[in-house]
Amino acid sequence: MGDYSAVQPGTDLSRHARDLRKVHDAVLAGDRPPHRPRPLVERSWSRVLRLGLDPHDLLPAGEVERLRRDSGLAPIITELLRLASDAFLLVVTNADGTILWRAGSTALRRRADVLGFGEGALWTEAAVGTNAIGTALVEAAPVQLFSAEHFEEAQHAWYCSAHPVHDPRTGDLLGIVDVSGPALTLHPAIEALVATGVRLAEAQLWRHHADRLERLRRSAAHVAGTAGGPLLIVDDHGWVAHASGVAARDRIGAPRSGTALGVPGLGLCLVERLPEGWLVRPAGPHPKITATLDLTGPPFLELRGAGEPWRTSLTRRHADILTLLHDCGPAGLTAGQISHFLYGDAAHVVTVRAEISRLRRAIGALVATNPYRLETGVTIDVLRVHSGKPPSKPLVNRTDGA
Repeated sequence: MGDYSAVQPGTDLSRHARDLRKVHDAVLAGDRPPHRPRPLVERSWSRVLRLGLDPHDLLPAGEVERLRRDSGLAPIITELLRLASDAFLLVVTNADGTILWRAGSTALRRRADVLGFGEGALWTEAAVGTNAIGTALVEAAPVQLFSAEHFEEAQHAWYCSAHPVHDPRTGDLLGIVDVSGPALTLHPAIEALVATGVRLAEAQLWRHHADRLERLRRSAAHVAGTAGGPLLIVDDHGWVAHASGVAARDRIGAPRSGTALGVPGLGLCLVERLPEGWLVRPAGPHPKITATLDLTGPPFLELRGAGEPWRTSLTRRHADILTLLHDCGPAGLTAGQISHFLYGDAAHVVTVRAEISRLRRAIGALVATNPYRLETGVTIDVLRVHSGKPPSKPLVNRTDGA
């Protein structure tokens, strides 16, 4: 896992903890350390030194309960907590870094309480310094910290191994699973334990998703059987439970009441609320989608079909992504290539995937994946700002995604 592991097999933990303490003390004193900390730790310490700490009080129990109910991890928390052991604490946070669940021995919970490491605590870098949970949120990657790699001295007696959990349907971050314990008890198997637990959790979330689609399919069977013409039955996130008269798709854009939706293969569609999902049907007989991406002011996308045009505003980042996909043509771009164009390097792949997931929720499934490109049958005209300079050469001369 690259920079994930804090120690290598066979490491003398006591000696390593003493060495790290010397590095930590030298860096915080502004002196030259005996050696540099790991790059991941160095990045985090730099952020914390710039930010300063902003401690937060524990949330009231009622607020913790509300956050638990709203958490996307609630359906599978029982399975996650089965990973707990008397040898370490198992902690689960939401996507903001607030601890919602904690399990482990009474003795370890009491030691953690002294640090404020309990349910309702915000465990971000800004709140408590460099720690595996907060640093995993910033790095968008698994993080393991040992002893004095933590910024705050009170945490030096601990190790922490944190792993992000993502919604397998959308790629959105749901929270962090963390295993923490006394530093000198760190075992190489902890890394595999956390990673395996997260994989099992995400697989369980996908099974819950499949079960919900099956319930939607059954509850809407009478609608699918009696409505004429092509249609889709989808859930609130646009995942398709049933397709009739159109090639089956996995997902379209998320429906919204009173808002038309562009669906490749169906054209501009109208949506109708069902008890457990949505009915999606074409607004007219034209399956092709024509759109205008207007960049001459605050960016917006306008879709044209059989009825009134449908318009939605876009963030500047989403407009940039659509412009890239328009220019690149049917070959499309990988997440790494888009990261390079947007950020100057290929290190922001996770961010790119999350942005495109949000873009697809905003405009429907007009963007295809693997690689990212405009869907077949989607034509986009881009209105750009004219600066008086010659226009930059596009990746490929392109006005549609066919």
